[in-house]
Amino acid sequence: MIDDTQFLEFVVKALVEHPNDVKIKRTVDEMGVLMTLDVHPDDMGKVIGRAGNTAKAIRILLRVVGMKNNARVNLKIAEPAGGVPRESYIRSAPSNTPVASKSLDEAMEDLNLD
Repeated sequence: MIDDTQFLEFVVKALVEHPNDVKIKRTVDEMGVLMTLDVHPDDMGKVIGRAGNTAKAIRILLRVVGMKNNARVNLKIAEPAGGVPRESYIRSAPSNTPVASKSLDEAMEDLNLD
């Protein structure tokens, strides 16, 4: 059976450009298992994902692995040393999404449906 550290290492190394920089620290206390993940600063956005969705998915899967081992597993993604705030790593939808600036009547006229 795969343990939580092996699982996290496998998933994260598959996502990043610098797999040799992936470091995982596992600690256990009364709250359960805490996995602390360190990655290369350039890979932070890939691990966190758009709007944090990749990190959320990894956390959910880690909890499933933990349930198989009767443990509560949590993931902490460490900030890079002297780094940029986490919000800058979270990918969001492009800001160049067009905004409707014409009225419905103007748009219908542009279609020339006559």
